[in-house]
Amino acid sequence: MTDDKKIVVSRLIDAPAKDIFDVLTLPQRHREFDASGTIESDDKTQRIQAVGDVFTMNMHREPKGDYKTDNHVNALIENKVVGWATAPEGQEPPGWTWLYELDAQGPGSTEVTLTYDWSNVDSDFQRKESFPAFKADDLEQSLNLLAAAVA
Repeated sequence: MTDDKKIVVSRLIDAPAKDIFDVLTLPQRHREFDASGTIESDDKTQRIQAVGDVFTMNMHREPKGDYKTDNHVNALIENKVVGWATAPEGQEPPGWTWLYELDAQGPGSTEVTLTYDWSNVDSDFQRKESFPAFKADDLEQSLNLLAAAVA
C-alpha cells in the first residue's frame, strides 16, 4: 500500500519471528537488508533493547556524501515490533519513521510488514529533502534482503 505520506509492504519470510527480531534489533546487521545501499556501518552501537534507545549509523548517499544518522527507537515489542525515527546526527527526528511488524504464521514462518512513514515531516523539510526518499520497490527489496539475512 502506498499513499502520499506512507509506503507499506509485506512479505512472508521463512523464519521464526524471534530470528527476524534478532536481526532487526542488532544495528550492525542493518546493512545486510538495506536495499538503498546508503548504510555503510553502525557506529559501535549495542543491540536495541528499549523504546528510547538511540543507535547511530554511518551513511553515504550521493550527492550528499558521508553523514551519520541517529535512530530513535519508538516502538519495541519482543518478537513482534521494531521501529525508529531517523534524524541527522545530533538532531531531533524531523518526522519520518520505519516500522517492522512481525506476525508469526507458525513456528518457522513470519509475515513481516515494513512501513516507511513521512506523514509527520513538515512541508518545508519535505521539499528540501525530496520525500519520499525511497519507493515501494526499495522496501520490497529490503524485505527480500532481510529474508536472506535470516536464512
